[in-house]
Amino acid sequence: MWRLAFKRWMVLGWVMALLFAPASLALAQDGTITHVVESGEDLFSIAARYGASVPAIMLANGLPNLDAVYVGQKLVIPPAIPMDGSVAPSIPAPSAPQGPTVQEGATTHVVARGENLYRISLRYGVSVQAMAWANGLRNPYLVYVGQRLVIPNRSGTPVPQPGPSVPPPAPGGVGKEIVVVLHEQKVYAYENGQVVHSSLASTGIARYPTPVGQYRIYTKYISTLMTGPGYYLPNVPYTMYFHAGYGLHGTYWHHNFGHPMSHGCVNLPTPEARWFFEWAPVGTPVIVRA
Repeated sequence: MWRLAFKRWMVLGWVMALLFAPASLALAQDGTITHVVESGEDLFSIAARYGASVPAIMLANGLPNLDAVYVGQKLVIPPAIPMDGSVAPSIPAPSAPQGPTVQEGATTHVVARGENLYRISLRYGVSVQAMAWANGLRNPYLVYVGQRLVIPNRSGTPVPQPGPSVPPPAPGGVGKEIVVVLHEQKVYAYENGQVVHSSLASTGIARYPTPVGQYRIYTKYISTLMTGPGYYLPNVPYTMYFHAGYGLHGTYWHHNFGHPMSHGCVNLPTPEARWFFEWAPVGTPVIVRA
């Protein structure tokens, strides 16, 4: 009797396997993975698991910030792309009936349900940053159904470039000083009251804000390990701590500078972090302004 029952379960198992095999194959051929968020996971651990970047996952799923994940949530994991950008992501061809509309010589796209800026940019072969500039989007993660977006570099449509930012007033005017301006997501280097260098940065998200105030660099590390709730980052380059566990440092796990991304530190492109590291000695004032 038990042998008959066992055979029935085996047959049922094979039938279920055959039923679900086509969906798995289609998923693999599409190059994307669907991940169900488990307890204790966050975007950093999920990105590390699949070899993807945190910004790519946020854009692929329309997440407004790092905290917009919850247990049981289904996340689309885009194909892993090398950090140096040497391999461009594959761009799926749009279906014929849903091509872009053209109005007054400019190509426009009407946002449909389930779309975000990342997927739209892939469809037309333009960058997310170019899309954000062309449409004046302050937050590239937020688009809404029915919104009309200008597609840059199509039918002669220009891409508006961001205007030059005006450096903040010199804080002291004597010696070397570093000024972090949160609303600009920029870092300035002052020497005797004059700006000598500046860089885009990524400061703390709303849940983990970068502290505003006046501090000083108290220690420096060419490379160091950083760990905390939901992240483990070995060999963080050119780190300069200025207050408790907050510091300026190089960043190899994302390239989304100009947008808050961190747990409170000031993320810099690694070449920029090296410049500040070599320029600023221990004791250099660090002024963080809102």
